[in-house]
Amino acid sequence: MNAPGFWDDQATAATVSADHARTSRKLEGYRSLMRDYADASELAELDGGEMENEIAATLAPLRREVERLQEAALFDGEYDAGDAVVTLQSGTGGTDAQDWAEMMLRMYERWGANRGFKVELLEASPGEEAGLKSATFTVGGENAYGILKAERGKHRLVRLSPFDQAHRRHTAFSTVIVAPLLADDADVEIDENDLRIDTYRAQGAGGQHVNKTDSAIRITHLPTGIVVQCQNERSQSANKQTAMRVLKARLVERAEEEREALLAKERGGSADTGFGGESVRSYVLHPYQLVKDSRTGFEIGNAQAVLDGDLDPFIHEYLLAKAAGKVV
Repeated sequence: MNAPGFWDDQATAATVSADHARTSRKLEGYRSLMRDYADASELAELDGGEMENEIAATLAPLRREVERLQEAALFDGEYDAGDAVVTLQSGTGGTDAQDWAEMMLRMYERWGANRGFKVELLEASPGEEAGLKSATFTVGGENAYGILKAERGKHRLVRLSPFDQAHRRHTAFSTVIVAPLLADDADVEIDENDLRIDTYRAQGAGGQHVNKTDSAIRITHLPTGIVVQCQNERSQSANKQTAMRVLKARLVERAEEEREALLAKERGGSADTGFGGESVRSYVLHPYQLVKDSRTGFEIGNAQAVLDGDLDPFIHEYLLAKAAGKVV
């Protein structure tokens, strides 16, 4: 990076700088871990039996960081280390499903904030009565795509519906689609004749998830039926550029799915949002509270904590199971 002329090639310089920053963070994380380990070891050597609680408190963040390192070592895919673009689609369940999609958006926003990831909302299509029909957002951070692949698939909510006058128990589904966020100059061939581009004004009930502009863009890829939207930029051209980037990501993800389908007939990222097919995770709020991952069997009784963004235990269990070949 100190070589003469390094910054003359901006694209290469940006790539190398990103690699440098990523490697620096890994090195600093390792050094910090070793310092904390040394401190805990010294405490243990000095302990005469009265410092058990203090040592345990010192070890807790150490264990969490070791789990993160263990998790990071599992990523070997071409795009795993990069950012992700996530699309939420409400499925079967009517207004409850649309409300569930909005609850999931909040869950992932909180999870991203807790991990120090940058979450940016690209579009949110409001439901007729409440919630969201769909939402698309990017997640920026170390191994964001590799981590979020654990969330692909259908998520099931069981609760007493606030939209049912009889207050009966309802089941609703929403699907999570995760794709790698590619660079702007990524070489993905798209035939312009395969695209239908519509412009519209983003409308809805307002609030934090609706950006009212006159320049929203919707792009439909006719051969695959993939639809992407963007409404967070002020100009139509900027929205189109972002939407095209999301479309490229979705096409790459589709190709990844097709390759995986050769190895397994079923996978969590199925786009089916109906009652057919197994959900990857169930969130039961009534008659008891339980969140359970159907792929790993891992479960947590504190459903509210999970809805508030405590997803790491589920992700960690899935990644370990996948590395061991126990899940697809």
